[in-house]
Formats: sequence, structure tokens, C-alpha cells
Amino acid sequence: MFSDQVIIWIKAGDGGNGAVSFRRERFVPKGGPDGGDGGKGGDVFLKADKHINTLVQFYKHPHCKADNGENGSGTKKNGKTGSDLILKVPVGTVVEDLNSHQLLADLSEAGKEIRVARGGSGGKGNYRFRSSSNQAPRFAQKGEVGEEKKLKLILKLIADVGLVGFPNVGKSTLLSRVSAARPKIADYPFTTLEPNLGVVQVDEDHSFVMADIPGLIEGAHHGLGLGTRFLKHIERTKVIVHILDGSLLNPEDLYQNYQIIENELAKYSLELGKKDRIITINKCDLPEIETKVKQINEYFSGKGFLVHFISAIRGDGLKELIYKIHQMIEEFDRKKEEIILEKESDEQIEKPVHYQHLPEFVIRREGDTFIIEGEKIRKLAYQYDLTNRQALEFFQKKIKGLGVEKALRKKGIIDGNKVKIGDKDFYFYS
Repeated sequence: MFSDQVIIWIKAGDGGNGAVSFRRERFVPKGGPDGGDGGKGGDVFLKADKHINTLVQFYKHPHCKADNGENGSGTKKNGKTGSDLILKVPVGTVVEDLNSHQLLADLSEAGKEIRVARGGSGGKGNYRFRSSSNQAPRFAQKGEVGEEKKLKLILKLIADVGLVGFPNVGKSTLLSRVSAARPKIADYPFTTLEPNLGVVQVDEDHSFVMADIPGLIEGAHHGLGLGTRFLKHIERTKVIVHILDGSLLNPEDLYQNYQIIENELAKYSLELGKKDRIITINKCDLPEIETKVKQINEYFSGKGFLVHFISAIRGDGLKELIYKIHQMIEEFDRKKEEIILEKESDEQIEKPVHYQHLPEFVIRREGDTFIIEGEKIRKLAYQYDLTNRQALEFFQKKIKGLGVEKALRKKGIIDGNKVKIGDKDFYFYS
């Protein structure tokens, strides 16, 4: 089964809670706090693996979770860190966050990995809150909740060459003749249902990867047929080989078919329209085509196009086609290398750094309710048990030190007004 798109739910591990504990030893009548910290939750990573070809494993197991950190314990023992979860995906996988609609990564190289969800930090044990004014703290921090995300994984095959054209023009036959790939070939009334890859050997030292892209039809860029599902697989190719069915005989019909597919490529992506391509007319082993070769050649030449005539069945013109493709790939690589070198030289020029100051919190007023927003404030409110008097006093000192009370007064708060932080409600009293 070939799977090129899937939605998964990932959850990083929660941090372990800090411990509330006191030393209890013989001959130590006033043992101090010794609660250890909780362990950090495991992160979730995606890693490109060249040995994996599809995303089918995520259809069966779309929910993935890293290990939680362990809770701290007495005698200053910290909890164990949760194990990271590394999810292996095919090379060429694009990762999109469905909640923020942000593109997180393009894993186009084997071994490349990205952290897609961060594990929660462990809570501090009561040993960390001891001070000269509070020698017996009876509270600890809760562990932070790990990140949770809904991701869309899209596989875009990485091939040097993409074979495009209408269904049944001979793309699969060509791939089977020039490589060891063995796609299903028959006189189907429908197109191949999944892309096929094959390695084409040019000579002892050179080879390239060719992809048979399932047949396109008019309206493919709107999703007609299997259009948008497979157009994305052509985006990474260096060269496009556009195959036409020579049995149409009439040069005008051939050119019309050529324009239909080229239209679909250009409408789907401007980059596809700019890619180098080779126009190839297949099935020239048929007797009726042999008499039309000159006429077809002259027609396309008049339009400014050079065409290659092949017979995927008989093997005519395949060697010349392979060498031409190889030359175009080398030219593509040379141009890309020049662009990279030019970019690197531009990056060496020092550019001024601009620092953006972001406030630690923002206060919104809705009637008599004051809503405080900010990651740091939200974490503070979550990580302490505010029913514990000592923890509440510590929390109040923290937010006062951040300037929250002063900012609330500027906003016009009075005694008895409600203050909301995350899902917790408070009442303000001076």
C-alpha cells in the first residue's frame, strides 16, 4: 500500500512533579526539606529514513506519545527523564502544523530530523524553595504539560526525473525498460494508482532516479482524477519527461494533448512550469507512425520544440533519451551549485541584528474581569497548588515581582474585581 498523506496526533511527555519531603534520620531532630525535582517529559522528533518508502504505518497508529517524566522523591532524588519518541518518515516528507497552519519542516535529506513537540519541564521539589525566611517549605512545583499537536505529513517523492502525460501513454512501460522497476503494466482503462520509482544506470559512474507519475487529466490541478494527489510528486524533480501517445498520428492532436498537461502543471505551480522538460513521443514502432515522424517533427519544430521519438516496447531511441536526460540533470546540478555559492557569499556580509522586545504578559479587560495573558504567567499559575498557603504566597510574590499588580492598578482594577489567568480565577484585594 502506498501512502503519501496522513494526519497524526502527537503528544510530548509531561514533566514529573516535584516532591514535598523532609529528612527523617536518627539524631537529626530538625531535618530540612529534601524533595527532589521531577524529570523532564520526552520530546517527539520526526526523522527522515531512506529505508522507509510510505507513511502507511501512521494510518494504523495515528496517535503517538512520548514518555512522561517521573516524579521526584525524597532524599533529593530527581525523577527520571522521559524517553524521547523518534518517528521515522520517508525522505521527502513535508510536515505541517494543522492548528497554526505553519510549515514546520521539509525532510528532504536522509538523517535530517526535527523536534515537533517539546516535553514539559519537571517541577521543582521543595528542597529548591528553602530560604532563610522559609526553612520548611511545604509545597513543590507541578511538572509542565508536554506540547500536543495535530500534524499533516505529506510525502513528496524525491526523484531526478518525472514522467508525465495522459493515462496509457507508456510511462510505466518506459520505466520498466530503462530500470529494474516492475510497475503493473496492462491495457487498463484507468491510470496507475500510485507512483513508481526506478534507478536508471547511465554508465558505470552515473545514474539517476526516475519516477512514473500516475496519468494526469484535464482539471488535475483542481483535484480531478487523482490530480492534486500526484502533482506534488513532480515538484522535486530536476527534469520532466513529457510523454505523448504517438498513435494519435495527427500533429495538432498531439500538440493539443501536450498543452493540456502543461497547462495543468503551470496552474498547479509556477515552479513546475519553469522546469526543464523533454517532449517524447512514444509508440513509434507502429507502422503508421513511422510515416508521420517527419510531419510531427516539423510541426513541433515550428512551435519551437524539439521532440524525441521512442518505442518503449521495442527500445528504439531509449539510449539517446537516457543520455539527454543525464546531460540536463548535470546542467541543473551545476546551476544549483552556483546559486548556493552565491547565497553563501551573500550571507558572509554582516547584517545588522534587530532585537524585538515582547512583553511578558498582556492584560485585557472585559467588564469587571481582568484577563492576564502570557506564557510565563500561565505556567506559574499552573505549576503551583494555589490551595496551599505557602505556594499561594510564593506565587503572589512572583507575579508582583513581574509587575502584574502595578499593571492591574494602571488598568483601573479595584478590590473585588475578578482576575483570570488561564483556567484559574482570583479576586483582587489590596
